Amino acid sequence: MPRRDDDLFTAAAEDRLRRRGPLADRLRPQSLDQIVGQDHLLGAGRPLRALIDADRLSSVILWGPPGTGKTTLARLVAGASSQVFVPLSAVTATVADIRAEVAAATDRLGAHGTGTILFLDEIHRFSKSQQDALLPSVETGLLVLVGATTENPYFEVNPPLLSRSTLFRLEPLDEPALQELLRRGLEAEGANATEDAVAHLVARAGGDGRHLLTALEVAVALAASRSADAPLVEVADVEGALGAALVRYGRDDHYDVISAFIKSIRGSDPDAALHWLARMLTAGEDPRFVARRLVVAASEDIGLADPTALLVADAAARAVDRIGLPEARINLAHATVHLALAPKSNSAYTAYGRAAADVADRPVGEVPQHLRDGSYRGATALGHGRGYRYPHDDPGGWVDQQYLPDELLGTTYYEPGPHGREAATVDLWRQRTAGRRRDAAPIPPQEEPVGETDDQ
Repeated sequence: MPRRDDDLFTAAAEDRLRRRGPLADRLRPQSLDQIVGQDHLLGAGRPLRALIDADRLSSVILWGPPGTGKTTLARLVAGASSQVFVPLSAVTATVADIRAEVAAATDRLGAHGTGTILFLDEIHRFSKSQQDALLPSVETGLLVLVGATTENPYFEVNPPLLSRSTLFRLEPLDEPALQELLRRGLEAEGANATEDAVAHLVARAGGDGRHLLTALEVAVALAASRSADAPLVEVADVEGALGAALVRYGRDDHYDVISAFIKSIRGSDPDAALHWLARMLTAGEDPRFVARRLVVAASEDIGLADPTALLVADAAARAVDRIGLPEARINLAHATVHLALAPKSNSAYTAYGRAAADVADRPVGEVPQHLRDGSYRGATALGHGRGYRYPHDDPGGWVDQQYLPDELLGTTYYEPGPHGREAATVDLWRQRTAGRRRDAAPIPPQEEPVGETDDQ
């Protein structure tokens, strides 16, 4: 189909804007091979790349943090397709705009046999009624929807629309991808940068390619003010562009600072724990790593002394995944202070260590007959479950019976801690176990019946 004059003028205008626009726009990839990162989607043989190369892409939702290439990818999808690309922003588009595009797509398909790709940026900003207006056209294939969102689509996109789309998750750009993007940016600006400046800029980008290039553009301008020749970007220029001082954070710091963070929580010092948390996040540490360590500490160091600590840590980890930085730093701070102030107990952690050592180092015996699974056909004839006493049938909700294998009778792994909720709830357990004969003889095996069994 011949290109209209207004298309030519639009292309010319876009070309001029690219030449004079922000660095991030000037470096926008012109082909899929120029995209940095997202190899899990765009590498050779990967699902999204295969669909694009075959021009068989159906409606998709691109979900990922800012600056990971969602808009760029959508435009390249259109460029690789024989269909017409129509971009809309959910911030400004209305139901009337959707209906107008549906009508235009119908005319386009009828007159020229050409399909339409509708790119809807920030689709999570569309209301339920606006998303519903899209549904019939997506369902029939009149529109191939490419939606982009930074929010979890399972919460923000209507289930019927989501079920008719393929979800692809874009990840924050990793360090090699950011370094490659920075190299391209320096080349485009005719500038160089010191190693410290590069490391600082990459660490503070937070996986956001657009943020990296925007900060680089400002840093180059600051460096250029010192010299008319090829600018050399230094740490001070990056600090000026980011509005943040460099925090030294090498490989050793990664391990040392997280160690100090956990030990401060274990030592019940919320001020020190918050310091180390701020130091990690300011230096560009992955917040998901911090969240994972909090979840571990909640069980390893707080444990049964405050059972809610694990819930708080897990909620913070979920918030990091759903919200991301910078807001999720508040959730991490919340969990950090909660864990630091909580009473401490490592009884569950050490008890498991003792049990694991026994399993590895000594004969552990067979499962006692009365504890074996008696639910399947033929189990009764084997004596499985015979003699088992159901605790719920006892008025006290507990019965004294053997649970360990014969070889481990009398073994103790769990020693209750004296702090917090654990100390307050362990008295009844102590009363029960005090009367238990740890050296009691095992329950004698039952005589097996003679004759046919259920599974014969």
